[in-house]
Amino acid sequence: MNLFVLLNVAVLLIVIAFLYFLKTKHVKFSNRVFIALGLGVLLGVGLQFAYGIESETLTETIPWYNIVGSGYVKLLQMISMPLVFISILAAFTKVTIGKNFGKSAAIILSVLIGTTAVAASIGIASTVIFDLDANQIMHGDAEVARGEAMVEKSAEVTTLPDQILSMFPANPFSDLTGARATSTIGVVIFAAFLGFSYLTLVRKEQETADNVKKGIDALYGLIMGVVRIILRLTPYGVAAIMARTVATSDLGAIMDLGKFVLASYVALITMFIIHLIIVALTGLSPLQYVKKSAETLLFAFTSRSSAGALPLNIQTQTKRFGVPDGIANFAGSFGLSIGQNGCAGVYPAMLAVMIAPTVGIDPLTPGFITTLILIVAISSFGVAGVGGGATFAAIIVLSAMDLPIALAGILISVEPLIDMGRTALNVSGSMVSGIVSSRATNELDTTIYNESADKAPLVQ
Repeated sequence: MNLFVLLNVAVLLIVIAFLYFLKTKHVKFSNRVFIALGLGVLLGVGLQFAYGIESETLTETIPWYNIVGSGYVKLLQMISMPLVFISILAAFTKVTIGKNFGKSAAIILSVLIGTTAVAASIGIASTVIFDLDANQIMHGDAEVARGEAMVEKSAEVTTLPDQILSMFPANPFSDLTGARATSTIGVVIFAAFLGFSYLTLVRKEQETADNVKKGIDALYGLIMGVVRIILRLTPYGVAAIMARTVATSDLGAIMDLGKFVLASYVALITMFIIHLIIVALTGLSPLQYVKKSAETLLFAFTSRSSAGALPLNIQTQTKRFGVPDGIANFAGSFGLSIGQNGCAGVYPAMLAVMIAPTVGIDPLTPGFITTLILIVAISSFGVAGVGGGATFAAIIVLSAMDLPIALAGILISVEPLIDMGRTALNVSGSMVSGIVSSRATNELDTTIYNESADKAPLVQ
């Protein structure tokens, strides 16, 4: 390790020490997260300005920053599966899932898939408005390599029936390790079966059911304790993640592909506004939604991991929006693999419209647009909630539309920047589905939703 790498690591440690100092001064958690974001951006700009994106010093520095940034995300992913499992199971013991279980699940799925179809429409419109065409974008070595990798990965894509079948948990213990793209859905299904089995015990063997409930409640308390410990690390993780992301972003490529980046964020922001409209249509304040979801969406933005954001997602729904535990966990869990508005909606639709002219297809015909929206909505099942989900979704859509997959590699240079916004939109979509479902079944606690965010801190 050379002297400059040591210096860079020391600077990150100083930032972490400062954030801890703010904690000792009882600065609000949300304020510390935003301060961490700003410091991370400044540090990243400084690193790139001082060394350059391709420098050996920066290359050696980033792995040390990843210990804090990626390490934090891994800890969140570590607790995600146990949290999904025990929270859904505990919802049955707390009788928060009853006759409305089927209705709640149906509404959650309808909102997730429906908003993905809307997101695809917005992606198409943004691409047309900005006149994006894959022929206009330069192809470099990195883009060609990415295109070849996507072609190879396309061999892993299965048919829709196989995708649906893959959601069923043949080995729930393997799914608890996150071994498959649809592992989260598998864990949800397994936990639901155990929950219904518990309800049967309540009717037939009350004493056994009481013992089961005590065990589940104890395990739930233990898991939530781990969640709270990990969430306290959020400011440090955000600072390191943002420093790494900014330091390694190819500013030249971002400028070259600026129109696509701008079009992407116009589509993502427009879809977020639609989320707010949906919230308003339920009779709730969209401003409250923005205020109370800001920390969670900020983390999703910086981490680029829907799965990593799951604990914050669930905490936000239950503690700040008044969504019941069972609905919050179903919405958050299903949102990891189904109907991701950003990764499975906006992105594949934009790519398809950009690539279609390269093979002589007019993307503005009603038939093409209708087919594309339907394929995007249906193929949104089984998209992984970690890095690579958007790529997987794009491969499925482009394959179904008979478009060249390799051309999707042209955007590799700006992928991290766009993925930040996509992930935040994914998480927002899952939270909105939980709010809409609990509102429709009259289970939303509006008192909690309307109270100040300060009264329901995500982390003490």
